[in-house]
Amino acid sequence: MGCAGSRDKLDETSKKIRKPKAWKHSEAITREQLTRMREEFWDTAPHYGGRKEIWDALRAAAEADLTLAQAIVDSVGVIIQNPDLTICYDERGAKYELPKYVVSEPTNLIRDSRKDISNL
Repeated sequence: MGCAGSRDKLDETSKKIRKPKAWKHSEAITREQLTRMREEFWDTAPHYGGRKEIWDALRAAAEADLTLAQAIVDSVGVIIQNPDLTICYDERGAKYELPKYVVSEPTNLIRDSRKDISNL
């Protein structure tokens, strides 16, 4: 017995992280470009508002496997709005929006096989 509002709150905080859906960048990019975009986002993310420790936890979660990512967001009390981590809230209600490129790779990522061969 309980009100629907409290049940919704429980469901919201217990959402499980899922692998993001496949997506395509507006133009094909290299892994180096993707890494640069990610670094630029994480360097500026705390300036969008919210708490730095939550941004740090979200970065760690975005770069981890699903099980570890779930443990990270649960440990800092992040409320997951979208299961792919693109929209989350902290316990104070601050919103954290992550672009797709920080949580997964685009389907049109250019894989430079020449670099892979030269590293052998």
